[in-house]
Amino acid sequence: MAQTKINKDFILTVKLAMERMDLGFLRSTLADLHPADIAEVMDGVDMDDAKSLYRLLEDELAAEVMMELEEDVREEFLSALSSKEIAEQVIENIDTDDAVDLLGELSDEKKAEVISHIEDPEHASDLVQLLNYEEDTAGALMATELVKVNVDWTVTRAVRAMRKQGEEVDEVYTVYVVDDHETLLGSLSFKRLFFSASSMQSTIRDLFEAQELRSVTPDTPAEEVVKLMKKYDLVVIPVVNEAGRLLGRITIDDVVDYMQEEAERDYAMASGISQKVESDDSVWLLTRARLPWLIIGLVGGVLVAQVISLYEHQLQLDPKLAFFIPLIAAMGGNVGVQSSAIVVQGLANQSIDLSNILGRLVKEIGVALVNGAVCALLLLAFNLLFSDTLALSYTVSLALFCVIMIAGLFGTFIPIALNRFNVDPALATGPFITTLNDILGLFIYFWIGQFMYAL
Repeated sequence: MAQTKINKDFILTVKLAMERMDLGFLRSTLADLHPADIAEVMDGVDMDDAKSLYRLLEDELAAEVMMELEEDVREEFLSALSSKEIAEQVIENIDTDDAVDLLGELSDEKKAEVISHIEDPEHASDLVQLLNYEEDTAGALMATELVKVNVDWTVTRAVRAMRKQGEEVDEVYTVYVVDDHETLLGSLSFKRLFFSASSMQSTIRDLFEAQELRSVTPDTPAEEVVKLMKKYDLVVIPVVNEAGRLLGRITIDDVVDYMQEEAERDYAMASGISQKVESDDSVWLLTRARLPWLIIGLVGGVLVAQVISLYEHQLQLDPKLAFFIPLIAAMGGNVGVQSSAIVVQGLANQSIDLSNILGRLVKEIGVALVNGAVCALLLLAFNLLFSDTLALSYTVSLALFCVIMIAGLFGTFIPIALNRFNVDPALATGPFITTLNDILGLFIYFWIGQFMYAL
């Protein structure tokens, strides 16, 4: 498959070929491209031209391209295909894990219709089973295509079976060894299979050394799967049921896709976007995703204004207090977001749990103490040089120190508490914690100011 740089000139060449109806050139050009590159080309032309290009592809290549398209583009393509076309042209030409992802984007009615058009009843049964697994579990990431041999087979029979199974598997990372009950016994390397057998009539049992493979069950959380594969540098991990029966496998590419989706979702949530959207979605969808957090920010702003109004008399005593309101609010928000981001990352990779919460809080107190002292002393030095009011200098510096301390603890405790109640802790790194820190920080600022100016 040729490596071609997809740029504006290449896309222009494709457009010109379409205008000339040079189908031979288009077919040969697309056939030499990777599915991801074809999807990029289709994204660079209008939808009608993209559909025309798609019709030029062989079924297997077309199915792979379909999975590379952006979700909203794929949705439009699928809406133009009948249930039978989706089943025959797409579902039957991709792995079961990808097929389940695609089926999940269809309505329940169309999903049932597509499954009814799948000719292989075993394939259809596998898809139905995979669809029953909850999202963000090993079962949802699993593919049923794999290469396995029976421990009592001869090398000849094993090789024949592996050739047949390999036709359905894009990448063969390992050969699993099972017994007559499909119980996973371990794996067999190609080296031992082809170089250690005394004859083609040797059995797998003669070559195979029983071993305990790291495996997961369908109900294992996807985050746990990621942790295992990362810790042990695995490119594939088998999925077994409670009895040890081999059900499928999870490959590293599916784990990477899951990690990317989780990172995008957490980033969006931290930015105040409550659901997955694309830049070219409708105004209504974009508004619905962003508006809830904007309203929370609006309410928070109103509450901040109320806090300021409560201490209006204090601002009349020294209007210069108002100059430092943005600084106090910004520092509290920044410290809170920094602390919560570290904790959210720790919760995600499971380096933080209930057993070490106290240690995390103590460490955060130490970090906040140092940061607060340094920032407060710098601000105090600035005010002593450029301000003629000692009360203002002490108020701002002491308030900043207290705000940094409390914001650091707040940013540590809130994501842990949210996680404890099964609420996504990524909420704590967005407008939620920023708004709360603004309100709390100003309360502290004016309370200290009230005390200092009363002396």
